[in-house]
Amino acid sequence: MPSKIQKYINQYRYVVVWSEDDKEFVGQCTEFPGLSHLAKDPVEAMRGVRALVEAVILDMQQNNELPPEPVYSRKYSGRLNLRMPEEQHRQLAIEAAENKVSLNTLILHRLGG
Repeated sequence: MPSKIQKYINQYRYVVVWSEDDKEFVGQCTEFPGLSHLAKDPVEAMRGVRALVEAVILDMQQNNELPPEPVYSRKYSGRLNLRMPEEQHRQLAIEAAENKVSLNTLILHRLGG
């Protein structure tokens, strides 16, 4: 397997969770939210989803498509444009003013930052 493809596969974020509905483990890849692999064993679920991601990347490569950038290597600006109902915005602004903090500081505190 070409090293560039292996690099992507190794840098993607994978999780394995139990599916009560399926009564099996589900391997998933954050960068490919539509892909998953079911298995009785969590190690097999991980192997399966990684093999599936590899197959998709190879297919993308053959079609001159770029695979998604790994989430951990993406650059983030630290800015977030958030839309919310006007009344919620008003209540948060009031709470921020009452606490003598900026709206940004209040929201960061609420998010656990």
